This record gives sequence, structure tokens and C-alpha cells, in this order.
Amino acid sequence: MSSTSGPDDPATQIAAAGPVEKAVWEALRTVEDPELPVSIVDLGLVYDVSAEDGEVTIDITLTYSGCPARDLIVMDVEKAVQAVPEVKTIDTNIVHSPPWSFERVTDRGRRHLNQHGLAVPGDEAAHEPDCH
Repeated sequence: MSSTSGPDDPATQIAAAGPVEKAVWEALRTVEDPELPVSIVDLGLVYDVSAEDGEVTIDITLTYSGCPARDLIVMDVEKAVQAVPEVKTIDTNIVHSPPWSFERVTDRGRRHLNQHGLAVPGDEAAHEPDCH
């Protein structure tokens, strides 16, 4: 994880990951934020994944520190990651620094949000949401 500028882009982390870490990242892509129709990876909530000898550590953040979905997100993360055969234990850490911002949303996440009629602040390249 990059300490001075915040977490690395998920694509960068996935590209550099070992096989177990890649499988964990893919499992995390199946976990959607309870309030937004996008994965926690594409929302930019996953800051770091590390795996060694079946012990996985995941650093995630929340869209804001008082998020009422905290326990649900952690439960969904651990359930998804338990499905990775090489994983023996999971340690999920909630981190608050750096704080989450819309800049963390991946291009894929921006497209998914836009397809659901949600525009990401600061995303001038996005089309106007198709509201019916």
C-alpha cells in the first residue's frame, strides 16, 4: 500500500499480486456496497490485500466513519474470501486514513454507477445519468 498518496489503484495492486491475493481480490469484486450498486473494489473501499501461508489480511475503509453498514460489509467480505480454497484465516481491518473520497472510484465503478443513474462528483467524462 502506498503510504504517502493513499492506497494504490486496485488494478495496480491486482497486477502485482500473487495467485492467492489475486483470488482474494476477485472474491472481493463480488461484494457490493449495501447502498450503491457497485463492488467494494470498484468503489475504492479495499485499500490492501496480503496473503501468506493461508493467512489473509484485508484493509478496507468505509465511505464515512459512521457507516451503519460496517458490520454487514465486513461479514460479506469474510464470507466471499472464505470461498477462496487457499484461505485459512481472514483478518479484516477497517482503516480511516486516508479517508475515502470519490476519487477512489475506479473507471469500471464509475461506469456501473452511471448505468444505475448515479453520477460520481468530479467525473466530467461521465454521461448524464439516464433517469426515467
